[in-house]
Amino acid sequence: MIFRQMQVTESGLLRQIDRSETISKIYKMNDGELEAVAAGHECPTWDDAHTVELIERFEKEIAGGGFAYGAFDGETLAGFGVLGHRFRGDDLDQLQVDLMYVSRSYRRQGIGTRIMRELGREAKERGASYLYISSTETESAVNFYKSSGGEITNQVDEELFQLEPEDIHMLKKL
Repeated sequence: MIFRQMQVTESGLLRQIDRSETISKIYKMNDGELEAVAAGHECPTWDDAHTVELIERFEKEIAGGGFAYGAFDGETLAGFGVLGHRFRGDDLDQLQVDLMYVSRSYRRQGIGTRIMRELGREAKERGASYLYISSTETESAVNFYKSSGGEITNQVDEELFQLEPEDIHMLKKL
């Protein structure tokens, strides 16, 4: 596996990611606490419209000064993460993990952990004190970010909340 920074011109590689998964539980916030809710369904990979949306988001973030880091198995993109370019939070000391995916067949091999470590290193180099995480509510995503050091925050970024109100919002101290 080769890990390296990705360029905006590599956005089409996102089509290789298989984001599908079996979702047995999701989390919801209830009075500031995580509440597990049974889900029990299969989440498919992205359709064409979602893929185009993610590619555009990737390109916009990187062109704006963000940072992308990928894991490659030969020519295949196994996983990637994008660090947002815009500082957030009351003290403007947070950078967002804007996108983070590892293909289904590559999960649980340390790829996501390595990508998160690189996003954190880059964020710290840029002067951030925290990574801001707006996690999808799936058990796997929330548990991954928590195991990576993310903690539920009550300092929710209003813009990100409005975009994805079901997300679980966390901060990771750098």
